[in-house]
Amino acid sequence: MHGLGNDFIVFDAAGPGSVPSAAELRRLSDRRTGIGFDQALVLEPPRRSGTDVYYRIFNADGSEVEQCGNGARCIARLVGSRRQEGIERPLVMDSPAGIVNARLRQDGLVAVAMGVPNFDPASLPFEAEGSAATYHLDTSAGPVEIGAVSIGNPHAVIRVRDVTTAPVDTVGPAVENHPRFPRRVNVGFLEILAPDHVRLRVFERGVGETLACGTGACAAVAVGRRYGPLAEEVSVDVPGGRMIVRWPGPGEPIWLTGPAETAFEGHVDVAGA
Repeated sequence: MHGLGNDFIVFDAAGPGSVPSAAELRRLSDRRTGIGFDQALVLEPPRRSGTDVYYRIFNADGSEVEQCGNGARCIARLVGSRRQEGIERPLVMDSPAGIVNARLRQDGLVAVAMGVPNFDPASLPFEAEGSAATYHLDTSAGPVEIGAVSIGNPHAVIRVRDVTTAPVDTVGPAVENHPRFPRRVNVGFLEILAPDHVRLRVFERGVGETLACGTGACAAVAVGRRYGPLAEEVSVDVPGGRMIVRWPGPGEPIWLTGPAETAFEGHVDVAGA
């Protein structure tokens, strides 16, 4: 499946013991000799009453991460299509980052509530004396100013004049692996066109630059609203297309809306991957 080109393999697992190893996931993620994907989405039976599914997320490098907005939309689309009572009822999905509510809209788009943005540096984690709108980082690619926020997973957001010429390939990995982020970080490059319209590129932790990043879009809007210029609802243009992010403000959940598509179905012998 994919959400605006951010692509996934999605499969069912009976429990933690049936998840492929990190080495097996790395082999499967290779786009020349494997299936190829940005993340693997693992669906497990519900762990809490009243939820539809428990899911886990693994990057192409085999590392497990906390959350994925585009992945959550794809899971909602797949799980919703399997329900005998139809797709109209909202879904309640569980994940390592907590509960995610989802709605399958009549226009075919999928909306997911990605939780309340958390600006506490400890939530990422990020080494800082206290919470601030921006932080200065000295990196191997030069000094940068970032905003930092957790959307269930860690994000650093850098405001740029033009995402087309932004130094994603050099500054991205330098910030991702900065020692002040003990668990590494996703790095967004944000260009604000208008209060309700931005452009974004994201260098994802453990993956590299992707065509779209749902939690990255949420992080960019949350940080942009904290700067002051962004509206409650923002169109976020990424290389793969457009997402809509709505955040009423502090203490409220942030909603991500966009497409979720199935590319193909099949099976693979993991032992022989």
